[in-house]
Amino acid sequence: MSAKVIISAAITGSIHTPTMSPHLPITPDEIAAQAIAAAEAGAAILHLHARDPEDGHPVPAPEVYAQFLPRIKQACNAVINITTGGGHNMSVDQRLEGPLRFRPEMCSLNMGSMNFGLFGLASRYKDWKHGWEEAYLRNTEDFIFRNTFRDIARILRDLGETHGTRFEHECYDVGHLYNLAHFVDKGAVKPPFFVQMIFGILGGIGADMRNLMFMKETADRLFGRDYRWSVLAAGKNQMPFCTQAAMMGGNVRVGLEDSLYIAKGQLAKSSAEQVLKIRGIVEQLGLEIATPDEARQMLALKGPALVGF
Repeated sequence: MSAKVIISAAITGSIHTPTMSPHLPITPDEIAAQAIAAAEAGAAILHLHARDPEDGHPVPAPEVYAQFLPRIKQACNAVINITTGGGHNMSVDQRLEGPLRFRPEMCSLNMGSMNFGLFGLASRYKDWKHGWEEAYLRNTEDFIFRNTFRDIARILRDLGETHGTRFEHECYDVGHLYNLAHFVDKGAVKPPFFVQMIFGILGGIGADMRNLMFMKETADRLFGRDYRWSVLAAGKNQMPFCTQAAMMGGNVRVGLEDSLYIAKGQLAKSSAEQVLKIRGIVEQLGLEIATPDEARQMLALKGPALVGF
């Protein structure tokens, strides 16, 4: 087991819509407040997306990020991790607007193109708060989340080489680990790199514990001791998969981006509530959580003094 466990908190994401939970943060004030609370609860890394403050749809706009990034940085020491995945139907140029302007310590980086099916969620709701929500979900039946080799190389170059940003390499399937290995072999990704294994998204690998074991075994074969790893799982699988990852020596990610619930049938009031729950589990296993500065050291991050906000 690792000596300390890094807890990441994904605060709002681009999957869930305002109809699904009154607790999903939408405005810059809400995103900032929930991010700061998650850090205070024990999250070393805060993974952030931006939302339109009026209707909650995902946006890439740097001017929206600018309303909450400095506030979070001033209020806590957590590592700020900005998405390069953005939201559905954003171009790669749009997805990079915020990261290139703000040059964070970390960004997420999706390691392959994939079907990303959220259309099943649309059938659970009849009355929508905003007109965009239902179509946004249903249109994923005919949506490919683009992350080509050229896209990935560009992000590694323009953010990594140019600005010293390091990455949460998001791997939704076994093939994504091999894509990452391709860039490691080319020298475009250098250790210690951070692999986020993701389970339970339709289009990616399923939320079966045997798949977690296989993903970890594959990563060990490909990367040896050169990497650190974390796990997130969608919906009801969030806490079981994070618990298993911690027992296997990995790190964990929770937050309202990944699940809206804290228990069966019970909506979480915040990402901080989920952080506190997984922190309690981790500590009951006899493990300690990593501070933000310990996470920086473990992941070889550049530090908050060198970001652009």
